[in-house]
Amino acid sequence: MDTSVVVLLAEGFEEIEAVTTVDLLRRTGMEVLMISVSRSRRVTGSHRITVEADMILEDYNDIPDALVLPGGMPGAENLAASALVKQLVQSCVAQKKLIAGICAAPAFVLLPQGVLAGKRGTCFPGFERSFGTQAEYVDAGVVVDGNVITANGPGATAQFAIEIITYLIGPDKAAIVKSRALIN
Repeated sequence: MDTSVVVLLAEGFEEIEAVTTVDLLRRTGMEVLMISVSRSRRVTGSHRITVEADMILEDYNDIPDALVLPGGMPGAENLAASALVKQLVQSCVAQKKLIAGICAAPAFVLLPQGVLAGKRGTCFPGFERSFGTQAEYVDAGVVVDGNVITANGPGATAQFAIEIITYLIGPDKAAIVKSRALIN
């Protein structure tokens, strides 16, 4: 399968949001790369679980079909502070690729970069005031608006991944993954 997805990992990422999304997306046969935002492939999440990424962002020179930004704190802040993340997000925006953010990532990364401008979206409760007037906050687990998918937190991760699969390769494949993983 030629569809490529990049899941960015920054120190302090929310483990459920990253690993569950990667797991469910890989079940489809898509190429899913976990890419570290730091200079090390080993990245520690917000609950002290260390994951080894496939590569570091500094070495990535492509534009994926989808870019996934897990939340977690300080993970979302670390994503937002990275110039390379900003460049990749803007490249994906310019090429109208799918951009998916969950938890704090919509508020800390997608909103400041204008990805949600004029769109509907959601985020972790408490960060919704970041939406201001540039985007419409929706109190929901997952919100799809065009080529942007947002989710509010760890409990919405499975549905978030299913929506990414639906967008990229269709509802039939998403239904298979959902059924085999026993997702309600």
